[in-house]
Amino acid sequence: MSRWVQVYVMPPAVFVSVIMGGGYGTGREVVEYFSRHGQSEGLLGILVASLVFAIVFALTFDFARRMGSYEYREFFRHLIGPFWWTFEVLYLLLFLLVLAVLSSAAGSILSTRFAIPQHLGLIMMLAVVAAMVFFGRAVLERILTGWMFAMYGVFLLYFVIMLQQFVGGGLDVPLSAEAVPGALKGGALYALYNVALAPVLLFAVRGIETRKEAYLCGALTSGLIMLPAVMFHISFSLGLPHVLGEAVPVYWMIEQYAPSWMLPVYLIALLGTLAQTGAGLVQGVIERVEFALMPDRDDGMGHWPRALLAVTALGVSAAFASLGIISLIARGYSAMAVGFAIVYVAPLLMLSYSKTRRHP
Repeated sequence: MSRWVQVYVMPPAVFVSVIMGGGYGTGREVVEYFSRHGQSEGLLGILVASLVFAIVFALTFDFARRMGSYEYREFFRHLIGPFWWTFEVLYLLLFLLVLAVLSSAAGSILSTRFAIPQHLGLIMMLAVVAAMVFFGRAVLERILTGWMFAMYGVFLLYFVIMLQQFVGGGLDVPLSAEAVPGALKGGALYALYNVALAPVLLFAVRGIETRKEAYLCGALTSGLIMLPAVMFHISFSLGLPHVLGEAVPVYWMIEQYAPSWMLPVYLIALLGTLAQTGAGLVQGVIERVEFALMPDRDDGMGHWPRALLAVTALGVSAAFASLGIISLIARGYSAMAVGFAIVYVAPLLMLSYSKTRRHP
């Protein structure tokens, strides 16, 4: 694999595939954090999120490179010392929440659209994620890279179809909708909530060797993550104000404005996106477990233990979902974003340079 691919393709592909998977797949996060604030205000919020992502990614990649720390426990031992466990507590809450949402969403889609029993849909989700992590980091990185291009292809196809409605559809598109204030805050919270996954995905940035590479890769990753937000935000103008109240805005937009063949294409892409998001999160935990239990083994824990860990994590998350814990934790999204800002982003901004001057 060439250095260029290791530095400027692999890391953005992994981060983009995992971070934008669940949220962009439905479009709900775009509505919640950007579109409900109005068209121009939403774009301003997207700009704020892009800047936060770029700065935190760049500093995180460079800090990991200088410290030689590519799993999150060791990363935070260098960053905040004995308080490293505070990130792990927050991340485990986030990990269980996201996996529970992914499992529930996949089961629901397979049940309502393809008449597959929900429990069978959950089992299929478990099997796909376990298979993706079964062969280890190198294979998973290639899967995530390939899927990023496929996912972008579907998103671009969707956007082109929506643009055709703008240009030649003769639609009476409203110039504004009743906006909710707080676009700047929404952009910041969106980035802080999602950027918390960065330390867990550091297994993908081992190829970065210089500060310049870290900064360029951080900026590129930020741009690739936020580009679909711009596309979805603009396209949602077609469906104002109704789209703001839809649970799955992209699904609703395709039903309203796209050809019938687009819906199954989107659903396949969404299911694949949910699976690869889950696989990326589980791989981050596998890296953590392998470093703790077998730091001197290059081959890690082996194929079947990795698959078992994936199935166990998704099974526990699905059980939590059935108990209603998702809604309880979901109410704390903003609090979790603040927590990650205190434990991760603030120390990174204040300490990363001073603590890495000894490690050029």
